[in-house]
Amino acid sequence: MKYGIVAFPSKELQDLANGYRKRYDPHYELITPHMTLKGVFEASDKEIGEVAKAIKKVTDAHGPFELKVKKVGSFAPITNAIYFKAEPNEEMMSLHKDLNYDFFGEAPEYAFVPHITIAQKLSSGEHDDIIGQLKMVGVDHTETIDRLHLLYQLENGSWNVYETFRLEGKS
Repeated sequence: MKYGIVAFPSKELQDLANGYRKRYDPHYELITPHMTLKGVFEASDKEIGEVAKAIKKVTDAHGPFELKVKKVGSFAPITNAIYFKAEPNEEMMSLHKDLNYDFFGEAPEYAFVPHITIAQKLSSGEHDDIIGQLKMVGVDHTETIDRLHLLYQLENGSWNVYETFRLEGKS
C-alpha cells in the first residue's frame, strides 16, 4: 500500500488554498491541502506498524514548528505546479531530514521545497496566466504546526489518515 507523511495547515489556510484548488488542481477531491514531509512510499500491512513506531520516535524528538507562508511560487519549467511557498526554518528542515534519511522508503528525489500546492497539471498557457495573478494577490499567513499525519492511499486515488502524531519534543 502507498503511504505518505504530511502536515495539514489550519482551516483558514486550507480554505484559502481550496479557493484556488477547486479550479486549478485535479487532485482537489483526493486530498486536503497539505505540506508533504515525506513523499509517497510503499509499505506492507506488516511493515506499517514499524513505520508508525519510527514516526512516533521522530515526533517525540521534535517540537511544533512555525509554518510561515508569504508568497506564491512555481515549479515551472519542470512542472506547471503553483504553490504557497512555506519559509523553511531549522525545525521544519530537521524534521524533514529525520523522516527522509535513514528512514523507511527511498530518500527524496528532489531537494525539499516546503509548500502547499494550489494548482497543478496546468498547460503552459494556463500556468503563465494564473501565476501572475496569484503573485499579485499574494498570501501572508503564519501558524504553528503541532502534529503530523501518516496517510494511506485508497484504490480510487484518495488519501486518508492512518494515524496522527503530535510533535512533542522541545522546540
